Order: sequence, then structure tokens, then C-alpha cells
Amino acid sequence: MLPLRYSRRWQVASLAILLLVLAATLMPAVWYWDDRFKALSWFEGVDKWLHGVTFLVLSLWFTGLYRKRSYWKIGIGLLLFGLVIEGCQRMVTYRTAEWLDVGADTVGIILGLVIGAAGIGGWCQRAEEILAKRRH
Repeated sequence: MLPLRYSRRWQVASLAILLLVLAATLMPAVWYWDDRFKALSWFEGVDKWLHGVTFLVLSLWFTGLYRKRSYWKIGIGLLLFGLVIEGCQRMVTYRTAEWLDVGADTVGIILGLVIGAAGIGGWCQRAEEILAKRRH
């Protein structure tokens, strides 16, 4: 982990985000069950896009907390998290587990890691510096 002033808070926030993502992926898909969201039903690939974007954001989050040499660990960890999600979705009757979801997760992870490596990574340190300057 990067040398962060509020590392414990970042870790707690990370755990909370992962738990929220897990909970969201285990909820019934609103666009299939609620008539107010039928507008999304035309977009057959919405689930894959949501997987990809979610894992892109997760990758960017974690590249903010860790050094570049740890990015491969972020990738492996998030891929395992995606597999856990699919395993959990298999256990509920109203969701389905699909390998294409893992593929979308993987694309999101790779894009996030590339963007992180290109310069976004380490954003937590920069955010802490800005906050520290504002306090003084």
C-alpha cells in the first residue's frame, strides 16, 4: 500500500465498496422486474457493460491505493472477486452465472489497470495532499 495518512480509512472504504458491489450483484436485476426500468431491457448487453464498468472503477480505486508493482495483485484479486460474484449468483434463483460476465470483468480490470498505470494511479496520495493543504 502507498504511504497514506488515512490508510485505515481507505481500507475500510475499500471493504465497504466491495461489499456494496457484492450486494448489488446479488439483488434482482431491476430492469427485468420493475416496469419503470423497461427502457433498459432493450439493451441486451447492459449486464456485461455494468460488469465491465464496475470492474474498471474498482481497478481505478485500488490503483489509487497501491504502488504500480502491485497492480498485478490488484488484477488477480479483482478477477477472483468476479469469480466469487458469479459463484454467489449461481446460488440464487433469480440471477445467473455466466462466463461472459467474467470476461467483461476482465476487460474492465485490464482497462482500469492500464489507465492507472498511465497516470491516474496514486490518486489517493494526491487527494490527501490537497486535503492537507486546505486544512492549513
